[in-house]
Amino acid sequence: MDYGNPLEEHIATRTNVTIFDVSHMGRYVISGGKVVEFLQKLVSKDILKVKRGRMSGPVLLLNEEGGIIDDVMLYNVGEERWFAVVNASNVEKDLKWMISWRNKLGYTKADVNIEDVTRKTALIAIQGPKSPEIMEALGVPEARELKILQFLSSPSVLGREAVLISRSGWTGEEVRSYGFEVWSDVELGRRVFEESVKLGAKPSGLIARDSLRLEMGYLLIGADIGEDFNPIEARYWLALTLGKEGCIGCDKVMEIYRRGVDRIRVGIRLKKGVRAIPRHGSKILADGQVVGEVTSGVFSPYLNRAIGIGYVKTSHAYIGFNLTIVVRGKEYVAKIVDFPFIEVR
Repeated sequence: MDYGNPLEEHIATRTNVTIFDVSHMGRYVISGGKVVEFLQKLVSKDILKVKRGRMSGPVLLLNEEGGIIDDVMLYNVGEERWFAVVNASNVEKDLKWMISWRNKLGYTKADVNIEDVTRKTALIAIQGPKSPEIMEALGVPEARELKILQFLSSPSVLGREAVLISRSGWTGEEVRSYGFEVWSDVELGRRVFEESVKLGAKPSGLIARDSLRLEMGYLLIGADIGEDFNPIEARYWLALTLGKEGCIGCDKVMEIYRRGVDRIRVGIRLKKGVRAIPRHGSKILADGQVVGEVTSGVFSPYLNRAIGIGYVKTSHAYIGFNLTIVVRGKEYVAKIVDFPFIEVR
């Protein structure tokens, strides 16, 4: 969860360089002669134009009612092989769901093979303005030339072959092209982590990752999104090709888009000096009436104030207006704002 001081870990990510062990995330290898055809039916975005060596994501796995099962990252490795990274809580669930749809859609294992390699591999995230220097010291100077969501296949790291290195992350640093993720075997992952720390990367945990992702307005599965949420009310446009046909749940999403939604995802920002932090389930009020609910919140070290994500009735989701949040029985004024909470340049 942390390495002693989540606040310092957060600030180091924004100003210097940190390293996260995110090996708890699920990793699949998806291969076969019909893998692209299968994935095109499975996910919410059009992946036909995703070139080899590029990532597509986040993309959504949707249920038949348009609810969000998971948001995942896809990697076009080429030669009829794609990789996927899924959320840790959904590793088994997503795998079973993919296999069930492979069977329902009439594909054989030879057409589409899905292998869970989570426990065989490691995933290490190196984030922050000085992360390119760490990559160079690890023996991968070419990583600096990667564009956002581009990756190197089978690069040499510390003299050994890794699975891939991508210009990506979940802290906002990837927006500034400062973030990298290293996918490797377990032993090399351990060496990358230890060597990076020796080189000056600050080890950081999940508490800092949560505050970092919240500053960017990134969504957490099981809190901000899930099967009870659809991508229209979640405003998850990044993960959606609106109007895509032939994919599971996409027609239903289009139906929801046409008729409109009753609630919408917004940002919540409290005044500086207020010590209360909005938590999952905190009620949002307008003139004493409940009009929404917080899904996640945190103290932002960058803004020096509490922030949160929540869903508010569309009748009251006015950006710039003040509403009231109830935290531990007390009411606090909160401004409705858009995302991201901070500008990352």
